Amino acid sequence: MFVDRAKIHVKAGDGGNGCLAFRREKYVPRGGPSGGDGGNGGNLYFRSTAHLNTLIRFKYQQHFKAGRGGHGSGKNRHGKDGEDLVIEVPVGTQVYNEANGELLFDLDEEGHVECGASGGRGGRGNAAFATSTNQAPRKFEDGQPGEEATLLLELKVLADVGIVGYPNAGKSTLISVISAAKPKIADYPFTTLTPNLGVVTYGDYSSFVVADIPGLIEGAHQGSGLGFQFLRHVERTRLLIHLVDVSDSGESDPVHSVETIIEEMALYDTGLGKKPEIITASKIDVADSDKLERLRSYCQKKALPFQSISAISGEGIPELKNAIVKHLEVEKN
Repeated sequence: MFVDRAKIHVKAGDGGNGCLAFRREKYVPRGGPSGGDGGNGGNLYFRSTAHLNTLIRFKYQQHFKAGRGGHGSGKNRHGKDGEDLVIEVPVGTQVYNEANGELLFDLDEEGHVECGASGGRGGRGNAAFATSTNQAPRKFEDGQPGEEATLLLELKVLADVGIVGYPNAGKSTLISVISAAKPKIADYPFTTLTPNLGVVTYGDYSSFVVADIPGLIEGAHQGSGLGFQFLRHVERTRLLIHLVDVSDSGESDPVHSVETIIEEMALYDTGLGKKPEIITASKIDVADSDKLERLRSYCQKKALPFQSISAISGEGIPELKNAIVKHLEVEKN
């Protein structure tokens, strides 16, 4: 199950209390104050890992608590520090404070670690308050409480290339052809209910990650179809492959389809509408020549990169991969 949003409650460990004690042993003259300090509470950390790709864990566990510090005791014995708690999340997870919506941190790299809640400081025992003029203090401190908060986790898939387009445009078929991914493929709308990721290799040791983004139709930004719940996964991509079905049974007006998807992304986030994209006519093995030519002319008029492919026959697939690689390499340099 793909889960990309979660709400959790986190609590760092409380600090241990300081101790009020005096050492009174038979062979220890002038024992004096001997209350030890309390231990510090444990911190709560988030760490990103590539071994996870969903937030499903947080569907079943919403409360996380680090260890509390031990209390101080007599004979100047300090309390043990509380154990830290490390919560592992997928790379690409953003953590927000639910109270004010503030983005606290973005775990966008493997092994990135951030502190989500700091443990409370341990209280001082009465031995810490002894001075030359107050040799028998009866003062001590309670430990401070650890930080506590309700946090929102939001996963944004990390992919170099995002494939967008109307349902049944061939997004899942394309990703299955150019990578080792095996998404569900069928001939009904909204077959794909969650983003699929695939790794595409090229050259000797190079690769890029591609994701197909489901659910885009007219009115998606208002909740139509699968709505905008997956549009945020497009935000991190460097390039969009905009698939348009030009077959006899495809969209009646391919130009309208292109403009609609671009508009939906722009209405969700103005930055998405400005992302570089390659308009790609799909299913050209069964293409309507009028639709194909209309789309090609539109791209020429708008100076948009254009490719045509058939994921079934393989026609145009090498050229599309080369165009993607060329763009990514230019951007990298």
